[in-house]
Amino acid sequence: MHIAKLKVRPKKNPPVNLCARELTTMLSCWAASNDVMSTGACAEASSALFQCMRETPFKGKQHKPTINYHLARLRKSLK
Repeated sequence: MHIAKLKVRPKKNPPVNLCARELTTMLSCWAASNDVMSTGACAEASSALFQCMRETPFKGKQHKPTINYHLARLRKSLK
């Protein structure tokens, strides 16, 4: 299906995961040592992730229209 005037723009600013490094460290520690409760070897990685998430400012959820919203708007053009 082709719509002559429909163009999809790529996202300008990809989302930034501020605590991604700490999360990756904790998940790899869990995978390596099977310490899901974070009481042994992974306690330090778990506390680092907790501290990062506590200090990182939360901007709130931004409203982004989904593809379903746009398809509903363009329903007349698609028929």
